[in-house]
Amino acid sequence: MLLAIVTLSVTTVFSQSRKNDTINTGVIDVVKPYTPSISDAFKVKEIPSLDDEETATKKEIKYNIFSFPVASTFTPAKGKAAVVEKAKPVKLYDNYATLGFGTYTTILGEVYLNHAISRTESVGGYVSHHSSQGGIEDLSFDDNFSTTKINANYSSRLRDLAWHVEGGFQQQMFNWYGVPQSQIAQAQANNIDVDHSFYSAHFGGDISFENTYINSGSFFFRRFGDNQGSGENRFIAKAKIDIPIQGEEISTDFKFDYINGTFDRSYFSNNELRHGNFQIGVSPTYQLKEDDLTLNLGVSISYLRDSETKENNIYLYPNITATYRLVNDVLIAYGGIQGELIQNSYHDFATENPFVSPTLMVMPTDQQYNAYIGLKGKLSSNMSYNISGRYLADRNKALFRNNDITLTNQNYAYGNSFGMVYDDVDTFGVAGEINVDVNRNFKLGIKAEYFKYTTDTEAEAWNLPDVKGSLFLDYQINEHWFAGANLFYIGERKDQFFLNDGITITTPFTMVLDSYFDANAHLGYHINDKISVFAKANNINNKAYQRWQNFPVQSIQFLAGATFKFDF
Repeated sequence: MLLAIVTLSVTTVFSQSRKNDTINTGVIDVVKPYTPSISDAFKVKEIPSLDDEETATKKEIKYNIFSFPVASTFTPAKGKAAVVEKAKPVKLYDNYATLGFGTYTTILGEVYLNHAISRTESVGGYVSHHSSQGGIEDLSFDDNFSTTKINANYSSRLRDLAWHVEGGFQQQMFNWYGVPQSQIAQAQANNIDVDHSFYSAHFGGDISFENTYINSGSFFFRRFGDNQGSGENRFIAKAKIDIPIQGEEISTDFKFDYINGTFDRSYFSNNELRHGNFQIGVSPTYQLKEDDLTLNLGVSISYLRDSETKENNIYLYPNITATYRLVNDVLIAYGGIQGELIQNSYHDFATENPFVSPTLMVMPTDQQYNAYIGLKGKLSSNMSYNISGRYLADRNKALFRNNDITLTNQNYAYGNSFGMVYDDVDTFGVAGEINVDVNRNFKLGIKAEYFKYTTDTEAEAWNLPDVKGSLFLDYQINEHWFAGANLFYIGERKDQFFLNDGITITTPFTMVLDSYFDANAHLGYHINDKISVFAKANNINNKAYQRWQNFPVQSIQFLAGATFKFDF
């Protein structure tokens, strides 16, 4: 009550003073600036005591719950975990056998064996045979062929190293059946024997190391010969070593390549023809990685000793490659410039063209450089591409050319065999390919290449195609059915051709071999995990095209067979 009276009095006095205010509202002189100050704060440290009975005593609250029974006919079902369907794991077998029969009296057979001796050792091998009795239309000579292979191997894997050895034998038989029409009568009159057989025996091995500067090493020896008295030996040894230099490692490849061979005669004389040399190569490479760039800087040095001419030569080649990720895995640029001394051999020539004569000049090819640039990457998660261009400079490049017709008693001297010529050839090429993995069961690949050649002394780049194309697909239709196809296209090639008036052989002129398209397909069915049956069709477009001049191939061919998988 007293507080209210004091407050009212103060308010009244203040109001009266406002009415009698005599302060002049004119000019106000400020003597000094206003300096505000804050009084010291103080805290009330006393805690008020609450003795109020109502405040100290908590009221007791009582809850009254009224339960009423509810009638319900709903019965919740018991929960059950969803079942995830699991694909049945595919049973893998270590061994299989295949047998098939087809048109042209074709036989195809293969047995592959592999056995694990222990957790670190295994042995294996295979035997294969492919033959045909021939039957190409309008031929006057036998066109049958056969290839038989046998191989055995042993492997061992230890904690710090793994090694493998193998040996094998191969026998092949072909015929020089490609006698041109103008020479058939003369060849039949001379009763020529067009059979030409090859044999090959080899032994080799390799070893790899873990956590050492010596990464790997290998060796390989092969004896190759034919039924015309020709023979060739070749031995190759390789090693890959990381050489430490001032804290950096230089990856270095070493190679020793020896070859020696003889032919009973040359094509134009009865003089023995020999070839032989050995090469020693060293290729150090330093790899530099910087973000998205990977750069390999190196050189290749080769020493060549020709055992026939007693000449010594040293070759130096660039060995530089680079890749740069422009857009992760979507766009990757790559390029390089490399070179090498290519060791040619009778075995390699006969493998590529089995209709060569046993009178070949064999010498190495000096590939001075192979420069290339390209783009590759992924268009999507299941589609990849690769586009490239390259330029090659080959000195003494080996070219197959139809042999001259000499009217001698040699079985291969009637325009029905091929020899080797060498020339300096520059090659420009562009290529593109697309690979599609639609899913685990379907794969598709397409590739196309274009080439342009420039020769030095030869009229043409003999038997080199200007265009190549291929398509393959593999389709696992369902658990049992599977199918696939392989299509390829080879553009025009050029070779020399002779005319014969029955008395003399004219000067050869250039012959253009037509391009050809070959389509092959297969279809199969898995009866169970062990047994499958299949059918194949080759050269579906039914064209007896000429892969080599005067040598037509078999037209459409069918083959059917079965495969049996097993374990010991």
